[in-house]
Amino acid sequence: MTQDTSLRFREFKMPDVGEGLTEAEILKWYVQPGDTVTDGQVVCEVETAKAAVELPIPYDGVVHELRFEEGTTVDVGTSIITIDVAPGSGDAAPAAAAPVVETPAETPAETPAEEAEPKGRTPVLVGYGVAETSTKRRARKGTPAVPEQAPAAAAIQAEMNGHGVVAGQTRPLAKPPVRKLAKDLGIDLATVTPTGPDGVITREDVHAAAAPAAAPAPVLAEPALAAQPAPAPVVAGARETRIPIKGVRKATAAAMVGSAFTAPHVTEFITLDVTRTMKLVDELKADKDMAGLRVNPLLLIAKALLVAIKRNPAVNAAWDEAAQEIVQKHYVNLGIAAATPRGLIVPNIKDAHDKTLPELAQALGELVSTAREGKTTPAAMQGGTVTITNVGVFGVDTGTPILNPGESAILAVGAIKLQPWVHKGKVKPRQVTTLALSFDHRLVDGELGSKVLADVAAILEQPKRLITWA
Repeated sequence: MTQDTSLRFREFKMPDVGEGLTEAEILKWYVQPGDTVTDGQVVCEVETAKAAVELPIPYDGVVHELRFEEGTTVDVGTSIITIDVAPGSGDAAPAAAAPVVETPAETPAETPAEEAEPKGRTPVLVGYGVAETSTKRRARKGTPAVPEQAPAAAAIQAEMNGHGVVAGQTRPLAKPPVRKLAKDLGIDLATVTPTGPDGVITREDVHAAAAPAAAPAPVLAEPALAAQPAPAPVVAGARETRIPIKGVRKATAAAMVGSAFTAPHVTEFITLDVTRTMKLVDELKADKDMAGLRVNPLLLIAKALLVAIKRNPAVNAAWDEAAQEIVQKHYVNLGIAAATPRGLIVPNIKDAHDKTLPELAQALGELVSTAREGKTTPAAMQGGTVTITNVGVFGVDTGTPILNPGESAILAVGAIKLQPWVHKGKVKPRQVTTLALSFDHRLVDGELGSKVLADVAAILEQPKRLITWA
């Protein structure tokens, strides 16, 4: 019967892994038709506009069909894989969608099954119903249409994506990435107290459940560095190569254009002597309380910026055009621009203002390592308030950084070089760098921006101010 078939064959839809993202590209399938899968097993890796994310399947069964090939961009809410949760119970196949009524103008072999007009649309993760054209590629000939889901199947799908639960079941509500996180940390979701909307378990809930555990976490194999996208084939003698704009590059371009032409940017510069800061870095590296932590100039620059924001809190704000309000932030989510194989991303350290120096060092180390491995989650890149970009690692003196959308300021750090400098009335070789602060002139005037930049420079020239000013 149709209802029994719909319950036997589960359609796993592309979830919204980034709170509002509308599509994702399937980078790699880890399973093939006929493979057995278990609840929580990663079946594919997808790339959104923000990051690469592994998707775990939320139930046991056998892979019946992969709906799309690797490299296909799929809309959120579109079925990407079919799982037979009751293999061996019969030869039934997933219920077929309503037949397409052809017109003389249509060519049957060229009409994708997805273009059939749905007779009943069910709620999906973004909007209501699946768009008529759900991918950027034409479906392969002979690809079966995505079946309409019976009410029971729709309820199962809602539960799978963390937005509902099947009647009579007590399965905890959580999105696939959160389920994978819990599995990696060895946390039983049934023991986690949910704080999300409608009782959905969030990443923060899982981390909170894992925090009290005294036993050390299991040692996991270090993931390989994220591979760079394969370059477009070069034709011998060609003078140009065209590369598709997608993924992180597409999102970065849109964000930078939007920021540059929305927020009036002002950039100020200051050159300073950081010799004392460099000496403090060396001392901290030898400090037993900092053993095993990443200690470098960026750590103290980040701490200096946090102190400067505490002294000038009005700089930590956002412009709300719709409400015609300036939103003053009483917390600092410190963004760190990171160059990755997939492009520039800006993950942030949540509540950086509350962290001690060792805690800040640990958070910076984890942020950088995760970014290099290509495992930064979309949630880690949301909610930033101010950002640091360290162009000095490339030997560049400084730059005019563009604001991260929704933020009021960004600090660019130049290369630290040994240069002649007047110190105590004499010219001596000193460690010198140049800082650049870009800010949104709608809510940060020249006086406020200058004070913030001057405070950062003063702290780095005399690091003892980290104590006296904090």
